[in-house]
Order: sequence, then structure tokens, then C-alpha cells
Amino acid sequence: MRLILLGPPGAGKGTQAVRLVQKYGIPQLSTGDMLREAVAAQTEIGRRAQAVMDAGQLVSDEIVIGIVRDRLAQADAASGFVLDGFPRTVAQAEALDGVLTDHGFTIDAVIEFQVDEEKLVSRIEKRAADTAQAGLPVRKDDTPDVFKRRLKEFRQQTAAVGPYYRDAGLIRPIDGMASISEVSAAIDAIMAECADRKETTSAAVAGR
Repeated sequence: MRLILLGPPGAGKGTQAVRLVQKYGIPQLSTGDMLREAVAAQTEIGRRAQAVMDAGQLVSDEIVIGIVRDRLAQADAASGFVLDGFPRTVAQAEALDGVLTDHGFTIDAVIEFQVDEEKLVSRIEKRAADTAQAGLPVRKDDTPDVFKRRLKEFRQQTAAVGPYYRDAGLIRPIDGMASISEVSAAIDAIMAECADRKETTSAAVAGR
């Protein structure tokens, strides 16, 4: 199963990605992890990324796509994967289409976490307060100002990715404000639907 988790920061994508890895045995692919792995392995694209970061610059889409391309070529991605936090822009989505085609892959579903932004901000503020009250360090991304800036960046850059995949018939919306167990159940239902569709398609092809 090949999935993309799409939604604003704080919507619960990371929590669900970890659960999907554990339940279905497919790797979670996040650009941050892939970037760090490529740099640590000193691959050609990893060395290019390191040079850019050492110069204090942002890693370009070309390099990010190259890292994704290399990661999808690894054996554990052959049976499926969860892309978390990527693509972030329509340009990245278009480039990803090319990479997937080169590998002979197709995306089964893009799970879109739909949220109420005001309630989401309140959720993050509560999480930060609970963390501080417990005497634990609060994540920098959970401070109200930083989180609101990330939401704004999502609206400006990533929100357009939803319509891109909706036009392709891949979007499967879920209520990102529901409880973790309810979100998990909704995703499992989508997974079952995708599996049934693939089985039906395979049977139809075999019967020709």
C-alpha cells in the first residue's frame, strides 16, 4: 500500500504514520529523515544536500526529489510506504509523479486530514501547557507563534496539493479533529477499500 498523508501541522499525521508502520509493516518516509539518512550515508545526492546546508541555504526541490527517488529505490519501499509531509507544493507533487512512474509505482490514496484551525491551535496550546506542567521541554513547533506561522505556510504552499490530488481521484478525507482511535479506524477503512479495489482490479486483469 502506497499512501500520502496530507494535512496541516498538528493534525496527527505523525501519530498515524507510526501506527501504519507498526500495523502494516511499511516504512514511513519523511523528508527530514530521508535527508539525514542521505547525508549520513554520503550518497551523491546526500553530499549535495550537505554542501547546501553547510552554506546556510535551503535544500532545493531538485535535491529533495533526488533524495526521494533514491529512497524509493530501496528494497523496503517495494511493497509500500507512507509519505508523511511530502509533497509540500504542487511542483513537488508533479515531480513525485515522475519519480513514481520511473519506479513503476502508483499512489493508492492521499489521506487528507481535515481540521478546524482554531480548534487545532487550541489543541496545540493545551499540549504545550500539559507538557510544561509535566516538567518536560516544550517542542519549539508547539509554541503558539511558531505553530501559527507553520499553519500560515501550509495555507500558502501546501493547501493547493489537496485539489491537485482531488483532481486525480486520490483524495480520501478524514476528520482530523476526531479522537486518535476514530482517526485510526477511518484510515483502516480506507486501507481496506484500497486493498479491495486492487484485488478486484487484479482479478479483472487475470480474467482477460
